[in-house]
Amino acid sequence: MKITLLNFTSTPEKTIALAAKLCYSDSSISQLEDKVKGISYEKFLDKILKMGHLSVLEHANFTFGIEGISRATSHQLVRHRLASYSQQSQRYVKFKEPEFVTPPSIKSNASNAKRFSDTVESLYAFYREMLEAGVPAEDARYVLPNAAETKIIVTMNARELLHFFTLRTCERAQWEIRDMAKRMLALVKKEAPIIFRKAGPGCVNTNKCTEGEMTCGRPDEIREEFKKL
Repeated sequence: MKITLLNFTSTPEKTIALAAKLCYSDSSISQLEDKVKGISYEKFLDKILKMGHLSVLEHANFTFGIEGISRATSHQLVRHRLASYSQQSQRYVKFKEPEFVTPPSIKSNASNAKRFSDTVESLYAFYREMLEAGVPAEDARYVLPNAAETKIIVTMNARELLHFFTLRTCERAQWEIRDMAKRMLALVKKEAPIIFRKAGPGCVNTNKCTEGEMTCGRPDEIREEFKKL
């Protein structure tokens, strides 16, 4: 898996502070620029976040290039509808070599890992045979598994990312999308450390596990992990 932060709103925390200031000020935009000079973004944005005034976070966007995830995970990812996606097409792209993701639970058993690999590679072999026989790629792809690797470019605003991280960095999330979400969080924390300082699962951003009986039972350990992220 490879994740790159391709682009993001310039000075995201300043942009969000300007949007928040505007809501409570009779100043012009240029006057607001002067008002945010020298202010503590940390104190101001902490106040905004505690107030729950999250709409201002929608003015900061982050674009990721994601490679080497399975179609099983991309199907989960695109369920987050307040985002933009451009995904490598299995309809137009013909795959020459088998590229697929093997879950750790399968890798841990040598016999299962070999059977899994052999099975997936045989599917790709049949896929290539169909292409050579003139079957359109859009039809031959029907035989490809959920394990097939994909590439996708994703853009989300800061508000949606906070929601995404709450759901997908939790221990209850599926392992692959959880790994992906943690890597995405590490990247945006470097560019907007105040906004994403408390980002993570419920036990991190609200200091309380939100999973009820489904809790992992390790909130202190999880909090420590995200402090170091």
